[in-house]
Amino acid sequence: MTSPRSPRSSAPATPVTRLIATDLDGTLLRDDKSVSERTIAALASAERAGIEVFFVTGRPARWMDVVSDHVHGHGLAICANGAAVVDLHSGGTFLEVRPLERPVALDVVRALRAAAPGTSFAVELTTGIHYEPEYPPFFLDPGATVATAEKLLFEEAPGAAAPVLKLLAQHPELDPDAFLALAREAAGELASFTRSSPTALLEVSAFDVSKASTLARCCAERGIAAEEVTAFGDMPNDIEMLSWAGRSYAMGNAHPAVIAAASGRTVGNNEDGVAVVIEQLVAEALAARQDTA
Repeated sequence: MTSPRSPRSSAPATPVTRLIATDLDGTLLRDDKSVSERTIAALASAERAGIEVFFVTGRPARWMDVVSDHVHGHGLAICANGAAVVDLHSGGTFLEVRPLERPVALDVVRALRAAAPGTSFAVELTTGIHYEPEYPPFFLDPGATVATAEKLLFEEAPGAAAPVLKLLAQHPELDPDAFLALAREAAGELASFTRSSPTALLEVSAFDVSKASTLARCCAERGIAAEEVTAFGDMPNDIEMLSWAGRSYAMGNAHPAVIAAASGRTVGNNEDGVAVVIEQLVAEALAARQDTA
């Protein structure tokens, strides 16, 4: 069961949902990275009811195969925490990229090396990920280049290399939330910092790039207002999106800051918390349609 608790309770009722925006890991996906049969059915029923579904994730486009079979209609997904909009129907073609400029990324690297010695980095490009020798290896990306961040971000001809979607910074000892706060203090004027891992792993995007800002752009293109969006998430990289949407749900397994930001709460990802709410939203949409018939 969901337990809405909204600071907007004195305001008019939230409009019927026209778009669902859901995070993947820890939210739509179960811990084993599967999509349950109940969730698959709920996603399909939302599309049949005329509700668009957007997957909004920190994952890169090449890791979207886990849900690509469950995209209906538009086929779009927002990846890399808002740095890219991709077409999953075409295998992950980039439709929009909001890159982190390499000189800015280098400034962030220098700032974090000074503020948190021992930090190691990875660079997520539109073409794949590359990382430093000390960075925990990405076994899903065996073709990655291993070099210092300074070398990975160097380009002989400015603007000629593949766009940087995000910079990742990992620290072997710091508390994850403390690392995020430290990074924002050290370089928050340069870029956007967030995290979605239980470890001290930060994700750095271009300034003002987030799940929320890119989702807002996609909704504006469709004439959908924030009040007509219902969003789901579980980690700090979802906070802006949950705060922006007219209706939002933190998962039962969510980070405390996410619970505080959302207007409602559902059960955990392993209990199909997103599906539980989608079923309610579809019922609302069908009832509203009958009322206007």
